[in-house]
Amino acid sequence: MSKKKFHGKGKLLLFGEYAVLDGAKSLAIPTARGQSMEIRPHRGSDLIWENYNEDGELWFEAQISLYDFSSIRTSDDDVSAFIQKILKGAVRFNTEFLNNWNGFKVINRLEFPVGWGLGSSSTVIYNLAQWAGINPFYLHFQVSNGSGYDIACANAENPLIYQSTEDELNYTEIDFNPGCLDQIYFVYLGNKQSSEKAIRYYGKTIKGRKQLVKDISQLTVSAIDCNHQTDLAKIMDEHESVISTALKMPKVKDQRFSDFNGSIKSLGAWGGDFIMVLSDMSLGEINTYFNNKGYDIVIRYNDMLTSMHPVKSVSLAI
Repeated sequence: MSKKKFHGKGKLLLFGEYAVLDGAKSLAIPTARGQSMEIRPHRGSDLIWENYNEDGELWFEAQISLYDFSSIRTSDDDVSAFIQKILKGAVRFNTEFLNNWNGFKVINRLEFPVGWGLGSSSTVIYNLAQWAGINPFYLHFQVSNGSGYDIACANAENPLIYQSTEDELNYTEIDFNPGCLDQIYFVYLGNKQSSEKAIRYYGKTIKGRKQLVKDISQLTVSAIDCNHQTDLAKIMDEHESVISTALKMPKVKDQRFSDFNGSIKSLGAWGGDFIMVLSDMSLGEINTYFNNKGYDIVIRYNDMLTSMHPVKSVSLAI
């Protein structure tokens, strides 16, 4: 077997966090940075797995038996358990995958820091599904309780509307252009959150989910349709209020940035990943404000998003 290489893009969910789990229409973007997976033949009958960070440094390695997917050696038991889980899941959908017990070396290279929360796990699932020749959504739902929007982003070229119900999922790539993209920034708060823990918290805390899905879906549609910065700012503020009330958690602006001149919205699992910032302030002023607060990673919208390409629409029965 000659070596093979796959690539999945990262993700950010701009509108719809938490409610996307119950079928709310949500708006997500694929990020320019993602993760690659290279498959090489290797002596023996085991799988050698290596993860490298964005600086090219090895941060995880393991040797996994292709006989029963047990861990022979590993530098991190939790990461190894996740890899074993997705390998077993892939074999369930393609029984011929890895059935010859030929040895492989799998080399994963992240293009963003591990702690950014842009999809280090979802891109592995997507890439491994490509290698196994199976539908990445099937593998995702086999091994994860997430909504699947991150899998859609892994192969997307544009912002997308995503919705997943009990019967099917749909996502459509769109031209999201509210007329103020130059005033949108993403700021990393430096405290990566666990998606699995956030999902469990949501499941225990949220009441009135049908109304929440309705409210968030409408806000997503409004965000997609708006053409002015003032309108998008109002939608961001309202989205924060709705989710804050549902989660019984304070809004990030009230907690950390009450003196900021603009709108701030949490993204993903609340509490530490990226926030979305909308303001009339210049890039220099934005950098100065957040740097003075102790946050050094500020990324403009267009620098986070992958290049624009022709749009596409996908519908999948599940």
